[in-house]
Formats: sequence, C-alpha cells, structure tokens
Amino acid sequence: MDKLKVLSTIKDKGLVAVVRADDADSALRIAHACREGGVAALEVAFTTPGAHHVIERLAKEYQHGEILLGAGTVLDDVTARIAILSGAQYLISPALNEGTALLANRYRVPYMPGVLSVRDVVNAMELGCDVMKLFPGELYGPAAIKAIRAPLPQAQLMPVGGVTPENVADWIKAGAVAVAAGGGLIAGAKQGDYDSIVTKAKQFIERIQAARRQLA
Repeated sequence: MDKLKVLSTIKDKGLVAVVRADDADSALRIAHACREGGVAALEVAFTTPGAHHVIERLAKEYQHGEILLGAGTVLDDVTARIAILSGAQYLISPALNEGTALLANRYRVPYMPGVLSVRDVVNAMELGCDVMKLFPGELYGPAAIKAIRAPLPQAQLMPVGGVTPENVADWIKAGAVAVAAGGGLIAGAKQGDYDSIVTKAKQFIERIQAARRQLA
C-alpha cells in the first residue's frame, strides 16, 4: 500500500493498537482480538519474541488489506528492513534514528519516531517524517500537543503511553491526529482475557469518533 494511503488510513481511523507480548502466540491472539474490536492498524513491537514471524503470519492472514500492519520498537535500519520484508507497512520507534528514516524514505514506508521536544519534532520533519510519536505521552499529557503545535502547527503528533479509553478524547481534542494504545488496550491479555481487548477497542473507536464530532 502506498505511503500516503497508509498514513491517511491511520489518521482517518485514529487508533493504532500496540501489540506487545511475551511470546508469538499471545501476540497473535491480541492481534485477532484487536481486529475483532474494529482496530484498523496494528503495531507489532519488536520486543516481542519472533516479532517478524508474527508480522509474516498476520500479513498472510490479512493479505486482502483487512488491517494495516506495522512494526514497533524499531531502533535501527537493520530491524526496519527485516520488518518491511516481513510485511510491515509502517514503522514506529521510541526515538528518532536517521538511518531508519532514510531507509523508510527509500522504500516509501511511513516512519513515526518518538519525540518529546520541539527540537525532536523539527529534526524528524527534516528527515521526512510525516507523523511523529509523542512518547512517553503520560509524562506530559495532552497539553504537550498544544504546546508543541503552537510554534509548529504543521506537526502531526500521535501520543503513545498512558492513552486510555477514559482520556483518549482529551488527546484528540488537544490536536492528536491519532493515538496508539498499548497497556490501556491490551492489558487483559496478561490474564488471558482477550474479550476485554475487543471491548476496549470498541470503546476507543467510539470515543475517538465522538471527540472528532465535537470538534467538527
């Protein structure tokens, strides 16, 4: 899928599910629960053992574009290339890595690096990043988006960390183009409660849509 279409879909749907697990089987079950809950984009974190195999498996299962597959915790260009070859359609990392940005641009794959400051955002945009991951979001809260976008209104930010169904509307109203949710969405997997992921995914989507309607 073309880079611009991937970014457009993520921004349109507003939610990326962060799939982070202790093993590949759990990651797959989390991914399936997210999909059942209506999630349109998944980020398989490379802290998950066999993450690239998980991406490969999901790419085969959803080969008709039922869901966007991304790779998370991509720290370098080597990991980025493995992720892309495995089927990842976008890349996310906790911090900006120039080599990863250049590789992503070469293959027209969206790269969303972690940022915390105006300087971080400017550096990322200069390297061709269209959407930046505000991380860790819980350290600053929704006010950080307004503060960063005051001098940089063109900055497109997606908070990660501490985003929950209870506060997702605040993030959207502050100017987030989308949100990524990990623990606030998939925490139930630790107890084998995958049904809770389905429920929370629906809550996230409903509240994102409601917040956007209020803004409109």
